[in-house]
Amino acid sequence: MPNPTVLDVRSLNRATLARQLLLDRSALPVHAAVGHLCGLQAQEPQEPFAGLWSRLRAFDPAELSDLLTGRRVVRTHLMRRTVHLLTAEDVLAWRARFDTMLRQRVLGTYRRELTGVDLDELAAAGRAVLADGEPRSMGELARAVAARWPGPGSRPLGEMLIAALIPAAQLPPRGLWRTKGGVRNLPLSAWLGREIEPLAEDDRPLVRRYLAAFGPAATADLRAWSGLAGLPAAVKAVREELVVFRDERGRELLDLPEAPRPDPGTPAPVRFLPAFDNAILGYDDRSRIIDDAHRGLSVAGERVVLVDGRVSATWTVDGAAVVVRPLRRLSRPERGEVAAEGSALAAFLSDGESDRVRVETP
Repeated sequence: MPNPTVLDVRSLNRATLARQLLLDRSALPVHAAVGHLCGLQAQEPQEPFAGLWSRLRAFDPAELSDLLTGRRVVRTHLMRRTVHLLTAEDVLAWRARFDTMLRQRVLGTYRRELTGVDLDELAAAGRAVLADGEPRSMGELARAVAARWPGPGSRPLGEMLIAALIPAAQLPPRGLWRTKGGVRNLPLSAWLGREIEPLAEDDRPLVRRYLAAFGPAATADLRAWSGLAGLPAAVKAVREELVVFRDERGRELLDLPEAPRPDPGTPAPVRFLPAFDNAILGYDDRSRIIDDAHRGLSVAGERVVLVDGRVSATWTVDGAAVVVRPLRRLSRPERGEVAAEGSALAAFLSDGESDRVRVETP
């Protein structure tokens, strides 16, 4: 068997941009884009709008709001125990597979507080409270069962119930465009009118979906994106239908044969990414898109700017202006492109009231 082709960092970068709809803005409908991306990181409620604006042509934020109120996309805890925006179909199909991981992650934070709490009994008590169909905050649900478990406190009880034991949807107005709203939860099955699918014995579809949106990737990258440890069997089962590469560090990378892997010389336009974007967080080795020196930005909630496909600046909003803070010296053409894209973003975020952008000196 010949040695696998080595893909350099730039080749991996362009493949990632293509899969993440960041090389060319896509004409996909919003629902299809959310599905293709395997969901969007959404613990900050307004961030998915900027993420989709950077990925889709003529993105209308009202479309995403309508999908939320129409119960076709949903906000819920899933990958890595973080809040994601997913299609209803995906969350119903995937949620059972993530159940054990979600419990373990909450216990990893609150094991001492939850010692002696029977989690099955806690889940049953929480479901009984929510059976009246009334949405509740995490704190309200925790306080409703606290008389039975007075020791742990409301935060550990609430997080275990909402982030792990009871598959729950965060209801609108949370997550609607330019709307503020507290977190109110209902069981997913009650909100979507459909039951969560039983635990699937075959994880191969999940592996294929990840590679379609993030490949070429290593099994460690798949684990970092999902938070799941039990996927080696699925990778082994699907391996014969995949192509194999290696990166410059010698890691084995797997991919779908027909997935796009653009020429590394393909120009990459400036793109503004929201906080916690999965184009960065969806990998264990993030060197394809962000320098190791700046890796902490991706987990600190910084919004970042891609220049030539790599994280090269951060951005914030000051009043109605987008403010860009470069991480390196930008060439004059790069500054011009950053300013133009930032101006367009400012107009989007302000509903056309401002196109002001300020690119600072690094």
